[in-house]
Amino acid sequence: MAKNPRQKQKLLFIQKILLEKTDENHGITVNELIKELDSYGITAERKSIYDDIHTLEFFGMDICVEKSKTVKYYVGERDFQISELKLLVDAIQSSKFITEKKSLELIKKLEKLTSTNEARLLQRQVYVSNRVKTNNETIYYNVDRLHDAINKDKTITFYYNQWTIAYGSREKIKLERKRNGEKYSVSPWGLCWDDENYYLIAYEESSDKIKHYRVDKMEHIEVCDEQRLGKDKFKKFDIASYTKSTFSMFSGKETTVKLSVHNSLIGVIADRFGKNLFITKDEDKEDHFVVKITVNLSEQFYGWLFALGDKIKIIAPNEAVESFKKLAEKVSSLYE
Repeated sequence: MAKNPRQKQKLLFIQKILLEKTDENHGITVNELIKELDSYGITAERKSIYDDIHTLEFFGMDICVEKSKTVKYYVGERDFQISELKLLVDAIQSSKFITEKKSLELIKKLEKLTSTNEARLLQRQVYVSNRVKTNNETIYYNVDRLHDAINKDKTITFYYNQWTIAYGSREKIKLERKRNGEKYSVSPWGLCWDDENYYLIAYEESSDKIKHYRVDKMEHIEVCDEQRLGKDKFKKFDIASYTKSTFSMFSGKETTVKLSVHNSLIGVIADRFGKNLFITKDEDKEDHFVVKITVNLSEQFYGWLFALGDKIKIIAPNEAVESFKKLAEKVSSLYE
């Protein structure tokens, strides 16, 4: 009788069964392993199973033994523990730049990195449908193309979109190309993730400025043959510092601001700007401290200040103080 061609795959199927069916709380006996193999059309003897388990252990698979009334085997250490997978699932769910469809696809792939029993723990965390998500399915290819341009030291061109109101249209809110549909041409230097969105940090030669662009609003990205420009500007450029000083990635004039802050807000300041700040006591207010931070002055920065109420105050420069006062008066006038 001809030998079953699937017998050569026996070791691979044992590995598959152990990875899919077992974990710390769910072991499998040799008899159960034989039964599982039989469902794949593979016959096996007990002794050969023991030999195969030893082979997989020698190969580096962490197979643990649980001895009680019966002897059970299960996979111990994996590439990802369930707690790590939960963190990844949470990150995918909360990412606005990942579409709902792609979020579910990625979570399904993560489920394959653990046993079917533990995968159910991840499934119970899936609450994607009510999250604010982008509809741009091309973002994954955009990110890949941008990394490609950065690695090749090349410039890129693309169309950039913005949300517009379309009265009289079936879609009241829709994306429309900026600059009347004219293509942007920039030198890409980095990607960052801020406020749940992906941004490209790039140098624009026409304005001689470093700018940022929402990746999910970029369209038809093309990698050009020209070498990137702006190398000198990026020699001392710190993307992490840039994202800290640019509130919700809204641009403005970079300014060093002196603030008087209530002691209870030290955590808020540290979370936003880090702990390596020069802080002194406020001589005029016993329960306040003074700190200097570098930010891009914008309405978003002033909005952040306003949300903290009377526990924070701009001391200097006067330009920032006056701008904040004018904005407060402008908003206040709407309610008169």
